[in-house]
Amino acid sequence: MAEADAWPSIRKLGLLSTSALLDRFEINGDPRRRIEETHRPESIRIAHPKYGSALIRDQKPMRESALRTCLHGMTPLEWYVMLNGQVFFWVTADRVQTLLNARAYRNQEHMVITVETASFIEMYADRMRLSPINSGSTIYNPQPRGPQTFRSLTDYPFAERCALRGLHNAVAEIAVDYSVPDLPKFVSRVEHRKDGRVLKVVYTSE
Repeated sequence: MAEADAWPSIRKLGLLSTSALLDRFEINGDPRRRIEETHRPESIRIAHPKYGSALIRDQKPMRESALRTCLHGMTPLEWYVMLNGQVFFWVTADRVQTLLNARAYRNQEHMVITVETASFIEMYADRMRLSPINSGSTIYNPQPRGPQTFRSLTDYPFAERCALRGLHNAVAEIAVDYSVPDLPKFVSRVEHRKDGRVLKVVYTSE
């Protein structure tokens, strides 16, 4: 899920984490620290003379007061830096729809990108981490989190999670370190959605 107008940039630059985007747009000093090391209650637009503008999405579902109660082995600053250094994918359509229906986002138009998982994992398995929780949310009974939240494919306790939560909820997120510069080659479909409805199909590999 991304901003509705992000597809041209993603086709050109790939899918960039917040940190990768700040590197590409040459954002440094205090402006970078405010984006990368603290909570973002609202989205922030950045600009570059060569790359134009980009919107760094908000972190509304992550309330810092709740984060401090469920975060273990890390400071909030370290948690923000870790999240901002990764790009994220939902593993089920249901989770995408839940975010699209959230109060903060339901009245906005968003872009939903569907990726061919098998070929994507084959290429990025060594940089891929799995999370059992929505790492960017601390609302509705915030789950414990910390340095071990993201685990490699070989270290992830998949059987244990299946037994506890069922196959459909065994993995909540896939995270890839820093960026996926060639994301378009794995994309099968790009849609604009709003309020649970598909408004427009922007791209399809078919």
